[in-house]
Amino acid sequence: MKIIANNYEAKDVVKFIREWTDLNQKDFGKTLNRSRDSINNIENGRNRMYLNDFINMCNTHNIKIIIEKDKK
Repeated sequence: MKIIANNYEAKDVVKFIREWTDLNQKDFGKTLNRSRDSINNIENGRNRMYLNDFINMCNTHNIKIIIEKDKK
């Protein structure tokens, strides 16, 4: 699956990635050394994820990040 992250809030992108892994919040958090509550807070917009943590999450779950200049 492919999404254009610019069309979503960061919290939604994190949730999409977790859902792609077929893991619940607790098990997903374990893969990132975070608690279920931490993942829940990120997905609900109460906490933010640092860029380095986001990149680590993507690397851990084989998610490719592509940055591309819009041709407008």
